[in-house]
Amino acid sequence: MLHPSYTDLMKVVNREVEIGEQPVVNSRYSIVIATSKRARQLIGGEEALVMEKGKKPLSIAIEELNSSKVKIVSDDEHKKEELFVNEDAAAIHDYDTIED
Repeated sequence: MLHPSYTDLMKVVNREVEIGEQPVVNSRYSIVIATSKRARQLIGGEEALVMEKGKKPLSIAIEELNSSKVKIVSDDEHKKEELFVNEDAAAIHDYDTIED
């Protein structure tokens, strides 16, 4: 049996969802996808947010999620964040162009 369980992880992830809002995670599948994406980031060289010496990347990702060190964002939120980053980059580029 996994500890924490899928149900426990779903409760942690959805803890900040207000009444009437759509939960961030609705299924075990979503938890599996989120933790596997984070594990791939760790394998790719990103630094772990919890101290877990000798553990596999997936176990670290689960612990990060369970301790609320990482946040699952929906595709819509992710696209909005990318849009803000792109707008900021464009504003910086425009500013540099004006000064040249």
